[in-house]
This record gives sequence, C-alpha cells and structure tokens, in this order.
Amino acid sequence: MKTLISNPSSLNFCIYGLGSTGESVAKYLKRKNFQNVKVWDDKIKLKSKKKSFSKYLDFSDYIILSPGISLNNAKLKSKLIKNKKKIITDIDLFYLFNRNIKSIVITGTNGKSTTCKILEHVLKQNKINVKLGGNIGKPILDINLNSNPIVIIEASSFQLAYSKFIKPNFAAILNITKDHLDWHGSMKDYVDSKFKIFSNQNNNDFAYLNNKVLIKKFKKNKFSSKLKYININKYKKLQNKINNSYLRSDVNIENLSYIFELSKKLKIKENNIIKTLKNFKGLEHRHEIFYKKNNKIFINDSKATSFDATKSALKSNKNIFWIVGGLPKIGDKFRINGLKKNIIKAYVIGNYSKYFQKIFTNHIDFELSKNMKNAIGSLFKDIRKLNQKKITILLSPACASYDQYKNFEQRGNNFKNLVIQYAKKYF
Repeated sequence: MKTLISNPSSLNFCIYGLGSTGESVAKYLKRKNFQNVKVWDDKIKLKSKKKSFSKYLDFSDYIILSPGISLNNAKLKSKLIKNKKKIITDIDLFYLFNRNIKSIVITGTNGKSTTCKILEHVLKQNKINVKLGGNIGKPILDINLNSNPIVIIEASSFQLAYSKFIKPNFAAILNITKDHLDWHGSMKDYVDSKFKIFSNQNNNDFAYLNNKVLIKKFKKNKFSSKLKYININKYKKLQNKINNSYLRSDVNIENLSYIFELSKKLKIKENNIIKTLKNFKGLEHRHEIFYKKNNKIFINDSKATSFDATKSALKSNKNIFWIVGGLPKIGDKFRINGLKKNIIKAYVIGNYSKYFQKIFTNHIDFELSKNMKNAIGSLFKDIRKLNQKKITILLSPACASYDQYKNFEQRGNNFKNLVIQYAKKYF
C-alpha cells in the first residue's frame, strides 16, 4: 500500500458501506482533497455499477470498510478477500492523519459506552480538554481537533477486526466474553480483534487489563507498551465513597476501576475523581433507573444483549421481576443457579420462548409472554399483590433485539413507554 503522502491525487480509495461511518469517511476524504474516491453499499442503489466498483477494488490503495460489514456476507466477498491487505477502518484514517494527538481507546464486550462517558465526564469536570467518538456518538472523523484535545475512542470488535494503524497512548480492554461469534467466526478471532489496540503501541504507551488470561496473552504477544493490571477489588472501598447511587451498584465497579487508573495517569487526584463522579448521570438503556413508585424500582437495561451483561444486573438487585428474551447470542450460556434467590419471576419475550423454557423449567417461576406489552401487563398484575415489598422490575434481555425490534434502543423505549402507561392505570 502507498503511504498517505502530500499529493492526494496519487491515491485511490474505496469506501465499502455508506452508513454513518461510510458517509463520515467520504466527507473527510473530500475535506482532505483526495480526488480518487469510489463508494459502494450492498443495500443502496448507486450510480456506480457493481461491476465497475469491483474492478476498482483491485486498483485501490486503501479500502475503508464500514463497521459491521463482514467479508463473508458482503456481495463482493471474493474481491474483498483478494484485497484484504488494503482494508482499513475510519479509526485507521484518524491515526494516519493525526499522529500527534493524545488518545485513549477503550474496548471490551460490556461496559464500553458507560466507561467512555464516565471518563469524558471526569476529564471535563477537571478542566481537561477532551473529545469522545467512535462507536459512541460521533464517528471519529467528525471530531473537531482544532483545540488539540485528548480523544477518547470507543472501539467495537467490528471496527478493530480490520484495523491496521490504531495507536493509542492509553488502551484498555474492560472484559471479553462470548459475543458476535456469528460475525467473527470464532472466539479466537473475536479476542484477536480486541487485542489490535495494543499492536502498534510503543514503550511510552500504556495497556490496561484486569484479567489474568488476557494478561497472559498480552505477555505472550510481547507487546511493547507498559502493562497496567487493574485490581477491581482495590477500588471497592473507593466506590463506597461516591455519592451516586447509579455508580455505587455492582454493575459499575469494573468500569470505575478503569476510570480511577486512567484518570490518575492523567494526573487527576483521587479526591477530585470522587467529587466529580457524584453528578454523573448514567446512559440510557444501561441499568437506567427511570421510574420509582411505592417501593418499586423500574430499570431499563435493554443494552444487555448477552447473559454476561445481564448477570451484573441480576446480581446487583433483589426481588426481581425480570423481562428477558430476544435473539440469543451464539455460544452464550445462561447460568442462573447462583442468582435464583434474587428473581421472583421471569417474563420471556421474543421469538425464542422454547429456548428459555428449557433453561428456566424447574429453576425459576416464569411466564412465556411473547412480547413486551403482554409482559408488562402480566407483571403489573403480579406486583400489585406485593404492595409492601421493595421490588425491582428489570428489563435486561440477555439477548439481541433483532427478532422483534430494530435495535436495543427501540426495545428500551418501548419498555419505558409501556411502564409509564401502565403505571398511570395501576398506581
């Protein structure tokens, strides 16, 4: 591949996929005055012919692949595989053009968005110029860098799978559990995609991990960055000092342990971190306590799309009426034995009720509700019988949403709207 030299007219780019990221890349290359840019999207009718774009892939210097596009499912699969060495991502372009920007990259199966938002909040509250982008909020190439900020990037495994030039000053993997195996093909490929964040770091950079298995892999790969081990237990005492009920739950202890370590490296004092965390508001659909009434707490945790993500919510709450279900992730296992004592009843939604029936039978009380409206209707009738008891109504599906919803946001909003509607009737 040619390097990004000063003469833009000498380079040929292909953009494969025109979602928000693809459009962001196209606009960015235009701003940089690159002339030879071709675009394609499998789902959109474009002026350019599929056949001509396919030929252009062979002559391109870089192919920017949008997140979520799998080589195995793309219409131009064979051409993409043939030119795989040319494939990069929007995050790669960011690093190729901004070599001197200080950056923090955070990835992991669960907790990425929350950790990024907490870190952004802490840095802003402590007068540090910071910008956030990537898999959360703005595409990374849309960020305004004129004021020379520290850039926080949330990176998904989809973005990292084909990344080649990512080079953060600080890189953190929060956790890795089975997820997106249908896309990556194997657990090894999924894990390897996450570890891309360390590949180009040097001995002036820092890597953050909290898992002994992941640390062993890090050392085996002989990455150059300085390894920082995150001891979650060390921060449980500090968590108790935070005057914020959202952050004091077990759900956020892992996220906070990384926040403390990263913030200290940026020379923010511990007391200042604790002080600024008291007014942090959690993200929508992530253990979001959105309604309270008569000793009843309603939590929207629609972003929990695997059992591992849901497990924290089940562990952190008591007397739970649990709405669960959707499209189970490949390789995911539901181990509820240690959590049964916290669950009063489960309401199964989605098109895979038989899957959950096998798991829950003889273990917990459950109902096959099929859809969200039925589940809300049934649980409101049930919770009326427990007026004096402090209970939690929890939407934490442990599954993807695509069997009944466009995304987890739509699912979470449907839950919240129905709760408010039924609450007016029953309370």
